[in-house]
Amino acid sequence: MREELFSIGPFTVYSYGFMIAIGVLAAYFVAENRAKKLKLQYEQVFYLVIWCVFGGFACAKLLFWTTEWKTVLKNPGFLLRTMGDGFVVYGGIIGGILTGWIFCRVKKLEFLKYFDLVMPSIALAQGFGRIGCLLAGCCYGRETEGALSITFQASSFAPNHVALIPTQIYSSVLDFVHFVILLVIAKHKKADGQVAACYLILYSTGRFILEFFRGDLERGSIGSLSTSQFIGIFTCIAGVLLLTATLKKKEMEYCRKY
Repeated sequence: MREELFSIGPFTVYSYGFMIAIGVLAAYFVAENRAKKLKLQYEQVFYLVIWCVFGGFACAKLLFWTTEWKTVLKNPGFLLRTMGDGFVVYGGIIGGILTGWIFCRVKKLEFLKYFDLVMPSIALAQGFGRIGCLLAGCCYGRETEGALSITFQASSFAPNHVALIPTQIYSSVLDFVHFVILLVIAKHKKADGQVAACYLILYSTGRFILEFFRGDLERGSIGSLSTSQFIGIFTCIAGVLLLTATLKKKEMEYCRKY
């Protein structure tokens, strides 16, 4: 794998950041195109994405530092050293949703409509982001003797010269499949909020299972569960509640109409 793609003088382009940038751009173009087809205010999509990106990265970093609170207490300098790396995806999801909700409130937009609009793009961006993880060697899997494995030779994150479960590849493939499934759901949804609810349910379930194969245990744990699995339980419940609420609301509207 290759952590650094190329350098121009003192400027270095890292593979992880490059793939994140591709993911964000792809997410934006897909969301804007879908907004036009859905006759939403597509001119607001750019600003919505910017808000969500900054809010997502900020919360992803804060959650990472939270999981490393013991290290931070022992050595506060750890905060400065990890400004450019160390993020927790669930923090990004929660932060992105929160800032997206604030943006919609400020602009007087219907939050659930734009929530549904953006979430397939989030899955798409995550697919590219996991390719970045693969190139950098982070978010690696456990050691394995199985035929399906990957061995890093010069990673700053993963153990080198050891066969590992390719969790980054599995995650990326699942994210791209997730993206396609959400687009199909969006075409057949019966109420606003259902696409977003399905995202929360599907992502949380897939991530919960994949966590059993992860090898970067320094990310922290709560009891027998990893931090991500613990958070995933609540995001999945939130998705189920949102889906139930949207279905009930649609049923009540139908009953009042007929």
